Amino acid sequence: MKNILVTGGSGFIGANFIRYLLSETDYSGRIVNMDLLTYAGNPENLSGLDASAQGRYVFVHADICDAAAVKNAFEAYEIDTICHFAAESHVDRSIVAPDAFVNTNIVGTFILLEEARRHTDRLQRFHHVSTDEVYGSLGKEGFFSEETPYDPSSPYSASKAASDHLVRAYHRTYNIPVTISNCSNNYGPYQFPEKLIPLMILNGIADKPLPVYGKGINVRDWLFVRDHCRAIWTIIQNGRTGETYNIGGECEIPNITLVQTLCDILDEMVPPGQNRPRSNLITFVNDRPGHDFRYAIDSTKLKTELHWKPEASFETGIRQTVQWYLDNPDWVARVQSGEYRKWLTENYGERG
Repeated sequence: MKNILVTGGSGFIGANFIRYLLSETDYSGRIVNMDLLTYAGNPENLSGLDASAQGRYVFVHADICDAAAVKNAFEAYEIDTICHFAAESHVDRSIVAPDAFVNTNIVGTFILLEEARRHTDRLQRFHHVSTDEVYGSLGKEGFFSEETPYDPSSPYSASKAASDHLVRAYHRTYNIPVTISNCSNNYGPYQFPEKLIPLMILNGIADKPLPVYGKGINVRDWLFVRDHCRAIWTIIQNGRTGETYNIGGECEIPNITLVQTLCDILDEMVPPGQNRPRSNLITFVNDRPGHDFRYAIDSTKLKTELHWKPEASFETGIRQTVQWYLDNPDWVARVQSGEYRKWLTENYGERG
């Protein structure tokens, strides 16, 4: 693998993956990061990499839905491996504006697959990063496995389910060397503040309300982003072609318990004013439509075949995450103010 195309590499998980690959593995090839830099794509997530990577990192500002741009990247950089993160990923946004999710998540994946099909002579791997949300909702018991039928509940999860099916179909029809991973909820550094954990951290620091859907009883399985990156790299290198691997954190927590835990950690690290616990800021709001009750991943296949397991406990990972946001107020301020978008305007004009 000499030239890896990472789509959406300036987003939360993509940026962590690129940093992991360049700083914690023995990978010596080139990484080409293709990212349109929509609102959640932040070039500052990879600041400082150009020098440290010694020419092994390249940024391409392009839309995966632009077939000509994708073709140019494949040919100019002799791409032999693809790690496909690029996606619209926020459920609430998909409910309000589903068209962007259909376009990026389905059409964009199709365009990448078509270009991969033209280069099967050198293509070693097309890894597609997906989500456990394609499986729908669990009751109080049971786990999602790779054999769980798809049952998406939101436009976001439906668009990801469609892209998963496309990837499998291209493997079966055109023999594209694909692998797919479906992961549970990620957390860690560089996550955009609209997501639950950074939203609670930053609102808590600012003494703002902490909005929790419904009664907060919905359960999620939480995966530290570095463990997710380790799993993806393991699958890319050693996964069986055509196979799907579920990646879970083995950490099921009701939303309200998660928020209360964050309040306690913040109270410890940044004592609140007037000695008021931050749990007083918790505000229950109307539940969102189609809100899945519980997600839980069975990662037995990944553990058994590829000998991966999560390294970070939730207690360790969540403290590292809170500390990262406390240690990076400039990054937070620039994201919250929109200042980080100036780089895009300065380099690519008003339209980006």
